[in-house]
Amino acid sequence: MRAAVLQETGQDKLEVLEDIEPAGFGPGKVRVRVRATGLCHSDLSAMSGVLPQPAPFVPGHEGAGEVLEVGEGVGNVKAGDRVLVCWLPACNNCPACRRGQSHLCLAGFMNAGTPNFRRATGGTDVFGFAGTGTFAEETVIDAPCATPIPDDVPFEIAALIGCGVTTGLGAAFNTAQVAPGSSVAVIGCGGVGISSIQGARACGAARIVAVDPVAARREAALRFGATEAVAPEELAAAKGRLTGDEGFDYVFEVVGKSATARAAYEATRRGGTLCVVGAGAMDDQLQFNMFELFFDEKRILPSLYGGGDVLRSYDRAIALWRAGRIDLEGLITHRVRLSEINEAIGQMRSGEALRTSISL
Repeated sequence: MRAAVLQETGQDKLEVLEDIEPAGFGPGKVRVRVRATGLCHSDLSAMSGVLPQPAPFVPGHEGAGEVLEVGEGVGNVKAGDRVLVCWLPACNNCPACRRGQSHLCLAGFMNAGTPNFRRATGGTDVFGFAGTGTFAEETVIDAPCATPIPDDVPFEIAALIGCGVTTGLGAAFNTAQVAPGSSVAVIGCGGVGISSIQGARACGAARIVAVDPVAARREAALRFGATEAVAPEELAAAKGRLTGDEGFDYVFEVVGKSATARAAYEATRRGGTLCVVGAGAMDDQLQFNMFELFFDEKRILPSLYGGGDVLRSYDRAIALWRAGRIDLEGLITHRVRLSEINEAIGQMRSGEALRTSISL
């Protein structure tokens, strides 16, 4: 089958190879025919080495498709079921799961070191990013990673719910718990940032300021619910104009850089909430002095995968989409073929696209 493969960490382009085979199928596994996948910035971060991932590997962790085959002991899905790929499934047995923090379950990461693919020519092992690898026509995943979806949810939308939408909405709903009538700033308006904006709007925020250096993204943020959109250098002025220089009630950092996290902290009012959503590098250090942490009493809340039970979050996103409360079709700005994936990556790097849906 075909798959897009990164041969070495740090390379800028993927190779679309035709001699890739799904690997590891057996008890507890599910083989999925991928119908659509989203291109998330985390895929680019894994390619560049910001996020740790063994190479060679197939990127992609936002996927949806049809179950082709299930292994022994699999009871949550069957052949023919429509599913989305959950890259961080819960085991429901570890301490994190038992205390209601299933999004912190490490079971999925334990299997990320097992190859999902191999090359028919030479038998080289190929990993799947985050234990999935959805930039391929088929993939083999753990059974808990295959989540059934209703028939009325298109594959392209289900793929985005699998990560970006759930992460952004959950940051507003679960982690920050945005209050009605509050003021919000969102720094970084890609797919996750736009979903944070939509989540804040659904929570009833009165003012939502989108912050991004790319004009096209700022314009898009206004269509998705932001009340104002500014470039990063205009954030301080917006803070003064809209909040009397007190700061915003909630600020979402959706970039994953210490510089933008520091800017987000400065834009947050005393007693307000800074919600860190972006996935950054392990060697990028964020500094605070002890006095400001004590005196300002700003809450600093990281949000991993939306900070809540992902299955409930999937259901909530679908319900809000059906009710017209959030726009998911609008996130799909480009449709490309697997062979055109490098063009899509270039669009994501340049900031031209909010999200790229890859048709397989």
